[in-house]
Amino acid sequence: MSRPGFRSLLLPCAAMAAGILALLAAPVRAATAEQPDVPYVPTPPAVVDAMLGIANVGPRDFVVDLGSGDGRIIIAAAKKRGARGFGVDIDGALVSAARREARKQGVADRVEFLEENLFTTDIGRASVVTLYLFHSVLMQLRPRFLEALKPGTRVVSHDFEMEGWQPDARVTVPVPDKPYGPPTSDVYLWIVPANAAGAWRWQSAIGGPAVDYELTLSQTFQMLDGRSRVGGRPGRLESGRVRGDEIRFILTAEVGGRPRRHEFSGRVSGDTISGKVRLDGGEHDWTATRTRRGRIDQYSDR
Repeated sequence: MSRPGFRSLLLPCAAMAAGILALLAAPVRAATAEQPDVPYVPTPPAVVDAMLGIANVGPRDFVVDLGSGDGRIIIAAAKKRGARGFGVDIDGALVSAARREARKQGVADRVEFLEENLFTTDIGRASVVTLYLFHSVLMQLRPRFLEALKPGTRVVSHDFEMEGWQPDARVTVPVPDKPYGPPTSDVYLWIVPANAAGAWRWQSAIGGPAVDYELTLSQTFQMLDGRSRVGGRPGRLESGRVRGDEIRFILTAEVGGRPRRHEFSGRVSGDTISGKVRLDGGEHDWTATRTRRGRIDQYSDR
């Protein structure tokens, strides 16, 4: 996208640092159709390529660019990578310019541009969301990403992070003629996690009688923590993580009279996890059922 979300980009270079510091402490209000809140600043071509690259955009993807400006990200996604999608901007003149450029580039049948408010646009179809928005706006959008986007959807931001949500990947791109700050841009990738929070139960009869497993997971974005009981005895949970609908964790517990390390992997589908567990050098199937559903914690410092 092409709106970094702070007015100081229009200030002279001598006042730029002070303007940015002042805005870091102030919330950015939602823009309206009558008066855009943020200036138009194009995303450099090298950064566009990096954003599409870090998200591994391909022909099966549907890309949504929130604050699409002249449309260059969506147009590049369609022309270079065969994707489909749409861009959203509240500036009607930019929307019209983006539509003209899409026709000029021969991708108007694959992309569209909407004059809408990015806070209310339906983003549920997206497999990739791209952004060049100020931190305050990203923080307002963060709950929508977790609620409205499917697990596995990739969210890519130019230069600004979402506080508390650790990016799954990050790259730095040289931008020698950048109009503000250092001559580089950071590109961040987040992968929307499935909700694995809550209480899970299953049985396993690997190498002996059936044993009951109980696992209670707390989830902060893609990171998992929690407690477990195996055969009525407490276990220890480590390295819990969700990437899209893929879940992994290590559970160490006493089974058959000795501590045993279980390496679990699987896919979360509603209230079921199915996958494989590595135990004692072998790999076995496992399926768990959720008995109590939890929520993804967006505000913990963990």
